[in-house]
Amino acid sequence: MAPDTGSALSIRDLTVEFDTPAGVVRAADGVSYDVAAGETLGVVGETGSGKSVTALAALGLLSAGNVRRVTGQALLGGTDLLALPPAELRAVLGRDVAMIFQDPGTALNPVQRVGDQIAEALRVHDRALTAPAARARTVELLDEVGVPNPAGRYDAYPHQFSGGMCQRAVIAMAMANRPRVLIADEPTTALDVSVQAQILDVLRRAARETGAATVLITHDLGVVAETADRLCVMYGGRVVESGTVYDVFARPRHPYTAALLASLPRLDVRADRLTPIPGRPPDLIEAVPGCPFAPRCPVGHDRARCAQERPEPVVTGAGLSACHYPDEAGPPPRAAGPGRDAAAAAAGAADGGAGVQGMTPSRHGEPEKSGPRPDGSRAPDPDGRSAAGSGAAAPRGAPPDGGVALDVRDARKLFPVRTGVFARTSGYVHAVDGVSMRIPAGRTLGLVGESGCGKSTLARMLLRLVQPSGGELTVAGHDLVRANRGELRRIRQRVQMVYQDPFASLNPRLSVGDNVAEPLRLAGGFSRPQRRTRVLDLFDRVGLRPEHTDRYPAEFSGGQRQRVAIARALALRPRLLLLDEPVSALDVSVQAQVLNLLADLQHESGMAYLFVSHDLSVVRQVADEVAVMYLGRIVEAGPAERIYGNPRHPYTRALLDSVPAPDPAGRGTRRRAPLGGDVPSPADPPSGCRFRTRCPFAEERCAAEEPVLRDVDGGLTACHFAETLRGAAARAAGPVRDEVHS
Repeated sequence: MAPDTGSALSIRDLTVEFDTPAGVVRAADGVSYDVAAGETLGVVGETGSGKSVTALAALGLLSAGNVRRVTGQALLGGTDLLALPPAELRAVLGRDVAMIFQDPGTALNPVQRVGDQIAEALRVHDRALTAPAARARTVELLDEVGVPNPAGRYDAYPHQFSGGMCQRAVIAMAMANRPRVLIADEPTTALDVSVQAQILDVLRRAARETGAATVLITHDLGVVAETADRLCVMYGGRVVESGTVYDVFARPRHPYTAALLASLPRLDVRADRLTPIPGRPPDLIEAVPGCPFAPRCPVGHDRARCAQERPEPVVTGAGLSACHYPDEAGPPPRAAGPGRDAAAAAAGAADGGAGVQGMTPSRHGEPEKSGPRPDGSRAPDPDGRSAAGSGAAAPRGAPPDGGVALDVRDARKLFPVRTGVFARTSGYVHAVDGVSMRIPAGRTLGLVGESGCGKSTLARMLLRLVQPSGGELTVAGHDLVRANRGELRRIRQRVQMVYQDPFASLNPRLSVGDNVAEPLRLAGGFSRPQRRTRVLDLFDRVGLRPEHTDRYPAEFSGGQRQRVAIARALALRPRLLLLDEPVSALDVSVQAQVLNLLADLQHESGMAYLFVSHDLSVVRQVADEVAVMYLGRIVEAGPAERIYGNPRHPYTRALLDSVPAPDPAGRGTRRRAPLGGDVPSPADPPSGCRFRTRCPFAEERCAAEEPVLRDVDGGLTACHFAETLRGAAARAAGPVRDEVHS
């Protein structure tokens, strides 16, 4: 393709190769795309598809010593960046083209003030700019990206900023010189949905104010659907499809694009089973004679042409597709899989399901007694018979045959704040402040909320990796709080945890087989042959082959490592599995595989799950009931259908409104109302309702009186105005209160 003279940035036939002990890796293989001024191009694909390495190579930022070859062109207004001498390239970077990196924590210098770093980006390209003028311009930039109190924040260090604020500072640095091209590499991957929505708004505003062409590199198709004008799909180091975002989502012309769309969990509906992409991405060391996607493709895996002839991008429909049969690349139907059977669902309904217990903390921290309240409503019974969102006439007190896997009452965790030379305790961080919940066997409770709300701390308390400060924690019928060391060791055999980062949670010096066998060895009573047999059985259950047992964690993909972590957690046949962000670091296709695996394992064994996540679409797929946590407390809980379809707490509604929908056709009509501001400090929570400082409906009563969890429309909600807030209709129209309170 000839360069598009109207493009701000044109990548032409870019090839990047690395030398490795196993051979030459072609990470980018003839990549070409254009992005025009004022346009946003979304670049998507699985990990290892070449998205980031293409952008880094185009800007001359590949610093690895094993770079073997970089060829092609990166044309910025007719100037080939790859042909510029280093001194001229440095003058262009930051002035004409800027990059926003995935991890703002590593992009900022930890020993320099944030404001000074942004001012440096200004002064290095404008030697005549004085220090006071640079400071004034930096304050303006911080204000434009939504950093509160920008003048005061100028002198703050990166560790004094939240993750979202660090990302805003990096965006301000990129905007400083009004570049012609803005490249954002996974700018929202590690952020909560509320912060993600804020950052996307900032990016849109930055592109609009600077007129820059934006390249948005991401694996989140919802983000692309909300923000991009055109879409470029990469696989195996090549561009396999491109076109307008509306055309690609409505009618994908490559089977890989269709498979990515089919593997997405949806916020609006829960599928019986997700449709993952089978197999693994191609090995970029070995040249594939035909289509690299053919071994995983439902269209071409049995066709000789696909195996022998490499397809080149050709115009098809309104875009380009590198597929021999683009007309057959429609989105495949979702598989019907076993899921949860009707008997388990019926048992859960009769039991009342997983959820927040009826024993809820009052304003004074004591459990609220059952019976009528002063406002006429009725408090739940202490035995949990009116628990969150039972949605059934049968009392909750009758557990299913598997019993109750987890019973938590008024759990608390306070971390002391120490100050002064003698480190005296001057206050406490209320990480978990009066949380109650119950999970029957075979059920899943999703725990959602922003970072810092106490989700992971609560999960670690259930293994006593964090010592509780108060409350009652019963796991599989055993008192966790009063257990001694021997009892605690036995309890931990009944409850296991799967962590967010599978690589960090596995011992890199042990083979994956030894990692999985370690719990069996520590528990005792298993001979070496018994451990080997059990490991092979676990590998079969999680979809790994027997020959994998002797490999090391570094030799596996992220999805495979997470399968190993799940196999290790299942080694002692636990009754409760704690899942702390288990799929947040995975591609959507691998994520679908892991979520299907978890559903199958629960169906087979009757395990209970506590699924901790900030991804509301994933929680919708896996959870029977959902609890929403804010600043150490549960603010809403109930059946998933009730929480997602008719949320009654403003915080829940704000979280749901912040989730980008993977449907560009509706972004013009769907009114999004992302949650603003930052979470208050848990060391000094607001009086009354803790959410009032960010709530659009807060009144004087909210500051004076703390709301308690009470039954509202089939779920528990801690809001003074829960009965008068619209549910599903309000989510589509924005935060509006009923006429009685308008």
